[in-house]
Amino acid sequence: MNAAATSETQVELDSTILKLKQGAQDLKAMSLKQRRQLIDACAANIPDFAQQWVEVTCNAKQVSLTQPAAAEEILAGPATLLRYLRLLSRLFQDVEQAGKPQLPSSPHCNQIGRTCVPILPVRSLFDPLIFRGLSAEVWLNPEHDDHDLFAELPSDQNTLGNGKIAGVLGAGNVSAIPATDMLYKIFHDGEVVLLKLNPVNEYLYSTFTSVFAPLIEKQLLQILRGGNEVGKAIVSHPEINSLHVTGSHHTHDAIVWGGNADERANRMANNDPLVNKPITSELGNVTPWIVVPGKYTNRQLQSQAEHVAASIVNNASFNCVATKMIVTSSDWPQRSDFLARVETLLKNIPPRHAYYPGARERFERANAGREMAISSPALPWTLIQNTDPKSAAHLFQEESFVCVCAETMLPGSDPVEFLNTAVEFVNDKLFGTLCATITAPKSFENQETLALEKAISKLRYGSVCVNQWAGVVYGLMTPPWGGHPSSDLKTPQSGIGHVHNTFCLKNFEKTVLRGPLCSQPKPVWFHSHKTATQVGWSLLKLYEKPSITRLPRLFFHALRG
Repeated sequence: MNAAATSETQVELDSTILKLKQGAQDLKAMSLKQRRQLIDACAANIPDFAQQWVEVTCNAKQVSLTQPAAAEEILAGPATLLRYLRLLSRLFQDVEQAGKPQLPSSPHCNQIGRTCVPILPVRSLFDPLIFRGLSAEVWLNPEHDDHDLFAELPSDQNTLGNGKIAGVLGAGNVSAIPATDMLYKIFHDGEVVLLKLNPVNEYLYSTFTSVFAPLIEKQLLQILRGGNEVGKAIVSHPEINSLHVTGSHHTHDAIVWGGNADERANRMANNDPLVNKPITSELGNVTPWIVVPGKYTNRQLQSQAEHVAASIVNNASFNCVATKMIVTSSDWPQRSDFLARVETLLKNIPPRHAYYPGARERFERANAGREMAISSPALPWTLIQNTDPKSAAHLFQEESFVCVCAETMLPGSDPVEFLNTAVEFVNDKLFGTLCATITAPKSFENQETLALEKAISKLRYGSVCVNQWAGVVYGLMTPPWGGHPSSDLKTPQSGIGHVHNTFCLKNFEKTVLRGPLCSQPKPVWFHSHKTATQVGWSLLKLYEKPSITRLPRLFFHALRG
């Protein structure tokens, strides 16, 4: 036990782990049907506690339930979780009935010879209608083919229960993250979970203990609250067999290599980590949005500007998928027009309460050298144009995790040459490997398909999106979610390993999401969507009981946005 832990913490932790040890043995003996029944029981609880869930989250973030921002808490909370549970249940059903997951369609090879596995749309959840115009596929690592797609699958003979206990240190920004991370460890990895909520979102404790009561009763899950003391005790406890961390790379490095800079350096040099148990993670990212030069219509420019603005303001910009670096061509005639549209959109969106600890300090650091007049507790949306990686290195190498986005220019009027330059630039100059977006003219997509696929292939990111915000990839739950597989303990970048992945794919490199330049109907995550909260509640109702009879109400609100 870590010396920093008090005797009270030690007693509570030991008691909690004793329960989980029994649950770990029980999990090994559970049939697929029993596991699916637990998943369905949790899903059945969500509608009863969804209102409470959204209310406490909005209250903590000082968001009115009538504001468009309240839709974020529905969509990134109970709706996302309920979708994930439905997909998990379907996974176990497919394995029971067919021996493997049932993909939306067959894998194929693209123009550059990469094996691509479709993971959207899921027809049982009406994805072709809800995610109209979007498609997503997982690209396997180049050295692998499609003959052996799936990881080890659970069965009644091999339930994947390994008798181990995982410590999950939950994120504090998005409420579904700790829940889905925990579920992944239980139902994919076969490990029972000790989940520690982040102090920022401990208000979720009552809701989570109610929603996940079926797992807690079976001793597959225990939930604790507390700060660093509890976190350190979990990390160092000998009965915790693995760890999953969602946070910053600083937290990861402190856990693995030590809190002191000298200690970290020495341990890294000697390859002597403090933690020898397996650790997976989802960490930060200076998320890039590359705009390929070309001729865009006014409607296309405005739509893509709204996509960028939405990615910045969502959750008050406390997202690892928030756009932090727009990459444009200095030779693109529409550059000023595009950035002006983004600026105008940001100015017309009311500033949000900066609820995440340290936000003001990070805001000031991100704006170092610039005069910023802040007259209210809320922080203003900020776009810093024409930044230089030499004079403003912090904007390129540090995730600000606050409402600041930078823009940088690269030379090149030829779209193919510019895109190649931009790919090399974000790979080498920006911190992180989680996700990136490319906006490309329709003519470029049609005529330069090979060049676009080569660019996507070269990007060292776990998710690459075309014309769409990467937050969608997170919310889909079918894709693997995590950093690029090139990360390791010494250079974790955006994290090691993955979560979600409800088709149990293996040997993958990245997810690729594609969508149109102009999305119709308006995406519900746009701040300008007038009926976003109604869409959110209607979507929750649909996932509660997937039925064609629940679509009209959803479409009614979606089309009024």
